[in-house]
Amino acid sequence: MAKRGGFPGGMPGNMNNLMKQAQRMQRQMEEKSKEMGEKEWEATAGGGAVTVKVSGKKEILSVKLDEEVVDPDDIEMLEDLIVAATNEALRKVEDENAAMMQQLTGGLGGLF
Repeated sequence: MAKRGGFPGGMPGNMNNLMKQAQRMQRQMEEKSKEMGEKEWEATAGGGAVTVKVSGKKEILSVKLDEEVVDPDDIEMLEDLIVAATNEALRKVEDENAAMMQQLTGGLGGLF
């Protein structure tokens, strides 16, 4: 005799619970994403000669340079320091975002 309701193959009919959990996780992800967008990260290069601040939206908010790093005869070094500080600040954003996703998904392994 066939069962009514549920899913073929004997899967329990708890689809409503699964959907509620997914919706709750989606709300949490939206909240955390909003929080991330409002945060700021800072990184330095050249022993603090260059400081870059970025937002969780991955936008550069500021670049600060020590006077001694501004050498008109060595613009390339200054450019490299700015790139290094910016990339480090963006890595910090990515690391925190990944940790937040891991916490929310509980390690669901690539589903999100």
